[in-house]
Amino acid sequence: MAEDLKKMYKTIMDDHFPPRMEIAFVDDDSRQTLFYEKVDWVIEGVRKGLRYGENPGQEAALYKLVNGNLVLGDTRTLAPGKHLASDAELLQSGKHPGKTNLTDADNALNILRYFTETPCAVIVKHNNPCGAAVSDTLADAYEKAYMADRVASFGGCIAVNRPLDKTTAEAVARQYAEVIVAPEYEPGVLEILAQRKNLRVIKIDNIERLQTYVGERVVEFKSLMDGGIITQWSFVPEARSDSDFRLAECQYKGETYRIKRPPTAGEMADIRFGWLLESGVTSNSVLFVKNGVSVGIGTGEQDRVGVAEIARDKAYRKLADRFCFEQFRVPYNDLRDQEQKAEIDRQVREQNGDLIGSTMVSDAFFPFRDGVDVGLREGATAVVHPGGSLNDYQSIEACNEYNATMVLTGQRSFKH
Repeated sequence: MAEDLKKMYKTIMDDHFPPRMEIAFVDDDSRQTLFYEKVDWVIEGVRKGLRYGENPGQEAALYKLVNGNLVLGDTRTLAPGKHLASDAELLQSGKHPGKTNLTDADNALNILRYFTETPCAVIVKHNNPCGAAVSDTLADAYEKAYMADRVASFGGCIAVNRPLDKTTAEAVARQYAEVIVAPEYEPGVLEILAQRKNLRVIKIDNIERLQTYVGERVVEFKSLMDGGIITQWSFVPEARSDSDFRLAECQYKGETYRIKRPPTAGEMADIRFGWLLESGVTSNSVLFVKNGVSVGIGTGEQDRVGVAEIARDKAYRKLADRFCFEQFRVPYNDLRDQEQKAEIDRQVREQNGDLIGSTMVSDAFFPFRDGVDVGLREGATAVVHPGGSLNDYQSIEACNEYNATMVLTGQRSFKH
């Protein structure tokens, strides 16, 4: 049975999807068609498409937009031929990519597009970021992103927005990852990455022009179980600069409630970083960031208090693992010395899971103050969310009680 399961993941299927696809939007007096071509790669002399879909046994194909423009109202699609993940250049294939590898890479690029001014590393697993960081050097950004969640990063997709240098490549090669995506690889880097024979090494030239994708939209398709399709325009965060975030204020029963303290420059930087990182996180979600690094990311939970608690608890667990690995070079769960473990636990409690001074981010409003209180009790000093709840006054009062600041975006950021 075990061998059968292993064989399942090694099976490479020849999919039966055709080489071209057309999607037409038809009105009474007009027809707009999007034209796509199937993507494949030559691997060891054999032309291959996607390895498989979300699971072995699910055929899948990757198509890139090559022609056509869709204009609906005042919104138009991204211009054809402006490719990213759909035109990935495989420099080292290992096991050639499957659907999840490409969708993880795509979501990493979706996040990276907002951080072009400074080196940034994003690690995605199951289409959610598990670690992200900006820093002065790529090596430091990668190290911080990786150490933010070493456990979840195992087998993830790493994406960076600068040419991969030897120092960063050596750090990547020490870990197990499925995919590395970069705009370029410096001389000698591919030899380092070759130590990981199954690592997919992907070069995407357009990463260097990621800022040109900010504000651009594509049409998204969601297939229903009966063959129906939902279409929508892709999400664009409207709050991308300091002036786009407004200090929280609301009216309740004839009284005005306002946040007393505006964000510091450091808090504002984390507010921007956290809100734009949030655009790549599955809803319901709450996350904490601090000094340009993710601290705890809660994803896909049904209630907002619950996901805030998940993000908090993850911050504690991930910090314990980081401290343990830094001090003893072993994962926290493998540490057998109880005195050492107790000391790690004490350090984590002392720092409240590194949540003291953090920024709390929510993709939708807090219906009551109990969600905000989860972060404030741990020492979060800034909160960002869309606003719009009838009980926003409760969250504003909570922040004022803790001398924390709160800003609103005026835009929900659900991602399903």
